[in-house]
Amino acid sequence: MAMAKGFPNDETRKATRSPGFWRETWLRYRRRPMSMLALAYVAAMAIVALSAPAIVGTKPIVCEYKGRLYFPAMGYFNPRWENPVFQRDRFRKRYPKNLLEKDPASWAIWPLVYQDPYRRVRKDEWPGQPANPIGADGKPSLHNLFGTDQQGIDVFAKMVHGTQTALLVGIFSMAIAASVGIVGGALAGYFGGWVDMAISRIIEVVLCIPALVLILALLAIVPKPTIWHIMAVIGFTRWTGIARLARAEFLKLKQTDFVVAARSLGAGQMRIIFKHILRNGLAPVLVPISFGIASAILIESGLSFLGFGPPPPSTSWGSVLYSGRSTIQVTWWLIFFPGTAIFLTVLAYNLIGEGLQEATDPRLRNDD
Repeated sequence: MAMAKGFPNDETRKATRSPGFWRETWLRYRRRPMSMLALAYVAAMAIVALSAPAIVGTKPIVCEYKGRLYFPAMGYFNPRWENPVFQRDRFRKRYPKNLLEKDPASWAIWPLVYQDPYRRVRKDEWPGQPANPIGADGKPSLHNLFGTDQQGIDVFAKMVHGTQTALLVGIFSMAIAASVGIVGGALAGYFGGWVDMAISRIIEVVLCIPALVLILALLAIVPKPTIWHIMAVIGFTRWTGIARLARAEFLKLKQTDFVVAARSLGAGQMRIIFKHILRNGLAPVLVPISFGIASAILIESGLSFLGFGPPPPSTSWGSVLYSGRSTIQVTWWLIFFPGTAIFLTVLAYNLIGEGLQEATDPRLRNDD
C-alpha cells in the first residue's frame, strides 16, 4: 500500500529527529579542539593511574612461585593484596634474586621500568642496574628518567604512582562536594522558607572561612591523617559553590509547567526533586564540578608541599615538590617535573570545564 502523499515515512522521521540535550552537548563539545585535547589528557592520566604497577615498580605483575600464580604488583594499590607468602619466605620486597634462589623454576612478568616509588633501588638488585644516586647526583639519566630525590628514590616512579593520588583526590573529593552541594541546594531551592534560610546561612559561614585555613584546622583534629581524610575534608569544604548554583536552578525550575503537571498528577516531593527538576538542572552544575577537581588537586599539592599531605606509603606530586624545596638550586628536577604535571592537569580540567560551559549554556553558543 503506497504511503499517502505529504506524510513522512519512518526513515524521514529518523532523519529529521533532533538530537537529545546530552548528545547535542557532546556534539558541541567535540568542536572545541583544546577541550577535546584536555579530555584525552585526563583519559591518559586515568590509564596511567590504573596501570601504574605495570609501568614502573619492583614487584612482578604476575609470577609463578612454588607452583602457584601470584600478583605481587597489586600490593601497590593495597599492601594487603600482596600475598603473605612473600613475607613468610623473607623476600623483603627484593623479588628478582629471591624468586630464582627460592624457586629456580619460577617465572615472572616485570614492569616496564624497574624502580620503586617508596624506596631506593640498590646495586645489582636488577641484573646490571646500578644503585640509584642520592642528592645532587641524582640527575635524570637512562636508569632514572626523571632523576632521584635526596633519599635516592626514583622520581619517575613517584610521578607515575602519584597520578593515582591526583585522580583520587580530585574525583572523590568533588564527588563528596557534589553530593552535599546538590542535595543542599536542591532542598533550599525547592522548599524555600526556613529551609532555604538555614542552608544559605551555613553556606555563608563556610564561605567566610578561608578554605586552606579550615582544611588545616580540620586536619589538626585527626591524629594520623590519611589520603581518605584529606579527600573528605576537601569535599566537605568545597560544596558551597555547587549548592548555590543548584539552589538557583531549583528556584527557576520549580515554577515550570512540567513540575506543576507532575505535582498535579500526585508525584511526591522527592520524586519531583530528584527525577524531574534535578535531571533538567544538572548540566550547569557539571561545570563547577570540573573546575572543583582542578582546585582539589591544587589544594592537595599545596598541603603536601607544606608537609600536611598524605603520609607514607602514599606518594603525591606535592610531596615530590616538598622534597626539593630546600635544594631547589641543585635539584631542579624535583621542582620541574611535578610542577609541570600539576600545571598540565589543572589546565586540562579547567579547559574541560570551559568546554562544558560553552556547550551547555545557550548564551555562550556561537554556532554559525
